[in-house]
Amino acid sequence: MPAIPFHQRRSVEQVEEGHELAPKFGKDGLVPCVASDATGHEVLMLGWMNPDALRLTLETGEAHYVSRSRQTLWRKGATSGRVQNVAEARIDDDQDAIWLRVEIGGDAASCHFGY
Repeated sequence: MPAIPFHQRRSVEQVEEGHELAPKFGKDGLVPCVASDATGHEVLMLGWMNPDALRLTLETGEAHYVSRSRQTLWRKGATSGRVQNVAEARIDDDQDAIWLRVEIGGDAASCHFGY
């Protein structure tokens, strides 16, 4: 599967009114991502994505994030089994925040402790 391209940000019009994916990653290389339950709509978590995490999320359909404390890329549910399967992914108008609607397998808990 070919990698999903991120376009260079050239203008406000291109970013806010165009159809190109041109995420604005912060100085730390991250963009915030809110994940909510696809069925019940509850907010589950706020995570952070770098370009690799966002690409993997869009390519695999499973949420990937960056751990700021461990400085590592991780697939949500890799150890707990509570994988976040992406039902819908959206980006806000200036492309500096991501919103995922996710379905969680198993007991539908988001936290690795089962909450």
